[in-house]
Amino acid sequence: MADKFLDIAQVKVRQDAFELSEHAQQEAAAEQISVDDVKHAILVGQALEPYPDDPRGPSCLMVGQDESSRWIHMLCGNFDRENLLIITVYLPRPPKWEDPFTRG
Repeated sequence: MADKFLDIAQVKVRQDAFELSEHAQQEAAAEQISVDDVKHAILVGQALEPYPDDPRGPSCLMVGQDESSRWIHMLCGNFDRENLLIITVYLPRPPKWEDPFTRG
């Protein structure tokens, strides 16, 4: 399931068929993450935690690096719609994250 979400997200990003939620835009600005950083991280990234049964619709936490090698987490949804929705983005840090792949 996770790989399916990643494949869909990568196709939609390549097609510029994605949008950042207002929350994602605010978080990206606060963390100094650009749209290009998000795109690159999804294209080279991997699915970390799929949430297929989320009541708001299936979503998936993805992790990838931007071009300067910063690890970025992106929660994505709307896999069955025209545009991928990037719900939030952030840099994984302690205490919530020990490293980009391990919850604290």
